[in-house]
Amino acid sequence: MLVGDITQGNEYPISGSSPMAGKDGYQRRLNLVFLIRHLAIGGAERQLVALAKNLDKNKFEITVLSLYGGGELLEELTSAGVCAVSLGKKGRWDLSSITLQLISVLRKLRPDILHSYLTAQNLLAVMAKAALPGTRIVWGVRSSNLDDCHRDWLSRLNCRVETWLSRFPDLIVFNSVAGRKHHLAAGFAPGRTVVIPNGIDTDRFTPDRNAGLRCRRSWGVPEDSLAIGLVGRLDRIKDHETFLRAASILARSRSDVRFVCIGGGPDHYLRELRLLADQLGLANRVVWLGSYNDMSSAYNALDLCCSSSFGEGMPNAVAEAMACGVPCVVTDVGDSAMVVGDTGVVVPPRNPERLAAGLAALADRMKQNPALGTAARERIESRLSMSALLGDTSEALLALL
Repeated sequence: MLVGDITQGNEYPISGSSPMAGKDGYQRRLNLVFLIRHLAIGGAERQLVALAKNLDKNKFEITVLSLYGGGELLEELTSAGVCAVSLGKKGRWDLSSITLQLISVLRKLRPDILHSYLTAQNLLAVMAKAALPGTRIVWGVRSSNLDDCHRDWLSRLNCRVETWLSRFPDLIVFNSVAGRKHHLAAGFAPGRTVVIPNGIDTDRFTPDRNAGLRCRRSWGVPEDSLAIGLVGRLDRIKDHETFLRAASILARSRSDVRFVCIGGGPDHYLRELRLLADQLGLANRVVWLGSYNDMSSAYNALDLCCSSSFGEGMPNAVAEAMACGVPCVVTDVGDSAMVVGDTGVVVPPRNPERLAAGLAALADRMKQNPALGTAARERIESRLSMSALLGDTSEALLALL
C-alpha cells in the first residue's frame, strides 16, 4: 500500500548554501529516505517522525518507508506533508518478497541517502546497497546492554550479522554514548560512527497540570494520591516485573500511592503481568492503559516517572516526562543516568528493593523541593533539544555528500 506520491528531483533556486549542484543555476534537494519497521508509537519511531517532519525542506526531500502498514504515527507524517510508503510486509518470514519490493521502490526513489532504523532494517539497507551503488547508507542504532537470554534465536542471529556487516554503511548513528561503547565492544567496526542524542519537542511535552488532572479523573486516580508511572512497551527488557515488585514494597508504607503502566504489547504478557500484580496485592493500585495517544497529558498526570529497564540506549520516555516537569527514577543502564543527572535518582537494574527506596527518596525530595520538576525540564531544554537533534543530524548527513 502506498500513501502519498513517490516523487524525486525537485529543484529550487540557489539562496545561500545548498547541498547538491544542478544545472542552470539550480541546486536540488538531497533525496533522503528513512526505513523503519512500522509507524506505531515507540521511541525510535517518534524520533524518526520528528526528523522527517522538521529537517530543512530546502535541503532534504524526504520519504519514509515502513515495512508494515498503518500505525498511530502515520497520520502525523502525512498531515505534515511527508510522503509515507508502506511496503506491505505480510509477516516475520516474508523476507524475499519484501526485499524485492524494497529494492523496486528504492530504484524509483533513487535516494542520495538511505537512513535505516534498528537491526532488521539496517540489514535490509545494506543488502539494497548493491542495487543502489550511488546511495549512501546510514544506520540508526538505538540499543545498549542487550541480554541475549531475553531474545529469540532470530534476533540474536540478526544482531551478529549486523555486527559483521557494520563495516559497510557509510555512517552509523548511535543515540547514546553507552550504545556506541557497547556495540564497539561487541565487534562493530569503529570507523564512521557518531553519537546524536534524541531530541525532545519541549513545545509538545510541557508542564500542564490541568491536563494531567483530567487524565487522573479518567483513570480513576485520586487527585491527592502519589501517582508513579512506567511508560514503555510491554517487553521483558523494560522489566515491568521489577517495577511491580518495587510497587508492592512501596505500597506497604504508603496507602496513597497509585501506579500507572502506559504502553502496549502482547496480550499474553499483559495477562502475565496483571496476574503478578494481583499476587502482589496490587490489583486496585495499578492502572493498565495500553498505548496512549495524548502522552503529554499522561506525563502531566504523574508525580514521578520510572524506568526499570535492564537494557536502554537513550530513554525517550524519561526525557519526555522530565520535559513535562516530572522527575524520574531510572535504572543505571544506557545513558539513563546522564539524562536525569541530579534531578532524579539512579538505582541498579533488577533490584526491586533499591527501586522502591529510590521512588520513596525522590517523593520525599519533591516535598522538600517543589522546584525539582522545573529543574528536570530545564535539563532537557539545555541538553536534549529538538534543534540540536535536527542540526546535528543535518550536518552528519550533508557531510556524506
